Amino acid sequence: MTAVDYPFLNIPLNLPTTDFHLTSESGKLTIFDALRKKFLILTPEEWVRQHIIYYLIAYKNYPKSLFALEKGLEYNRLKKRFDILVLDRTGSPFLLVECKAPEVKLSQKVVEQVCMYNKTIQAHFMAISNGMQHICLQYDAGSGTYKQIREFPAF
Repeated sequence: MTAVDYPFLNIPLNLPTTDFHLTSESGKLTIFDALRKKFLILTPEEWVRQHIIYYLIAYKNYPKSLFALEKGLEYNRLKKRFDILVLDRTGSPFLLVECKAPEVKLSQKVVEQVCMYNKTIQAHFMAISNGMQHICLQYDAGSGTYKQIREFPAF
């Protein structure tokens, strides 16, 4: 397997990196997910997700035990899956993150997707990221709107 097979590995992300454990399994590149303690097929979106998880734990001091990854939710009878949800210490939703592949533009449609998910989840903060650009939002319960914030919230 070469960089030609996985060009997203050559795109520098706007996130700190670490020595991720990559291996080949059944002809597919996999990455070890330290939270789920298993290897996952490495897709461009998974590459971004693993970087976000690492950043939140190593640089923002988010506790590993409060992460939920790729869990299902139901919205208007539709089955959906969120990428990352971090709970606060009381078990309430704190931060909902939607990860996109590096080549995916963070459009209004993507913002609306995570807002739709959050109608069910009701996290205080939301973020979308393609690894190079991050849009972070804080929910204002008083007005029922979101305001953009400069960075991922401190835990």
